[in-house]
Amino acid sequence: MIRVLIADDHSIVRQGLARILEKSGKMKIVAECDNGTDALNWLRKHNCDVAMIDISMPGLNGIDLLKHLQKEKPKLPVLILSIYAEDQYAVRLIKAGAYGYLTKGCAPSILMDAVNCVVNDRKKYISPAVADLLANEVSAPDGKLPHQTLSDREYQIFLQLASAKAVAEIARTMALSAKTISTYRTRIMEKMRLGNNQELMRYAIDNHLVE
Repeated sequence: MIRVLIADDHSIVRQGLARILEKSGKMKIVAECDNGTDALNWLRKHNCDVAMIDISMPGLNGIDLLKHLQKEKPKLPVLILSIYAEDQYAVRLIKAGAYGYLTKGCAPSILMDAVNCVVNDRKKYISPAVADLLANEVSAPDGKLPHQTLSDREYQIFLQLASAKAVAEIARTMALSAKTISTYRTRIMEKMRLGNNQELMRYAIDNHLVE
């Protein structure tokens, strides 16, 4: 029986994933968490075969949770399941140690294949879309694009700014102060050599980072 932890702040998503996985009769949900902090605390005391985590969670988000797990449980396969398209986060998170990146719109069969791949075959699940992105990354010139110079936290805030979210809204979502988000915004602008939010949004659209 494959033991699965699900970390997602939406109960309906957790319930849907649980039904899909347990329907096979070969998987069991051993823990459901609505934030990254609870997931990390549970994993420090218990074991599972795969952790399925969302990127956007209050407090400790999926990106930071992945970093902690890489240090504390490096052999635990982590699958990222997100609303964000592959070209926004997949390559960055695969490089950071995730065993796979799936969008929440994927078919149940793909979800099952991914879990079996990372647990039974002990290898990363790379979808065709992610494989193309990784291939492009390898063939790209050595010079990085401006957004590729951002840290994971900076990149996460960059995408939210590019989606026209206000500083206060981003602060609430990430459980940070508005002053902290403003500091990150200034740092992002400096690193990317952008003058204002309009230039930032245009950059994101031109590079297909937001729709």
